[in-house]
Amino acid sequence: MHTPSASESCIVLLFIVGVTLGGGFATSALTMADTGDDWYEDLKKPDWTPPDSVFGPMWATLYLLMSFAAFLVWRRGGFMKQALPLSFYTVQLVANFSWVFIYLEAKDLLAAFIELCCLWVLIIVTAVLFGRVRKSAGFLLVPYILWVAFAGSLNLELWLLNKDKDEESG
Repeated sequence: MHTPSASESCIVLLFIVGVTLGGGFATSALTMADTGDDWYEDLKKPDWTPPDSVFGPMWATLYLLMSFAAFLVWRRGGFMKQALPLSFYTVQLVANFSWVFIYLEAKDLLAAFIELCCLWVLIIVTAVLFGRVRKSAGFLLVPYILWVAFAGSLNLELWLLNKDKDEESG
């Protein structure tokens, strides 16, 4: 098995973090640009909705954990040997980024909830595949699984509270 050098490992880690964290920040920046639209602020929200200030740090933390998990898998043989788990990682990452557009740009709460359920399954599959390569890599995705389950519950509750508004915009 090929043992990556320190410089190769550093480059790959920076690449994975850059794609994961950078993609998350870019997606947020594209959807959070001040458009004068108060759609999200105007939604009826459950009492247990976290303050907006929680979401940025939470996602940054999760993206770093995800990146490190993917890096640990990569360290066990590289991209070719770990093609299946790293492909699932990429697919779930695209699904993660896509949810933001469905939720904040299309403003379709039901479609966003359905997409989030698919994302949750993809994350679980990714965690299982990562865990088969290296247990710690699978465990690093547990906070992500839990957060997306929470986000899914919140998304569903938002849809239930705002069905009439969602139907009017669709």
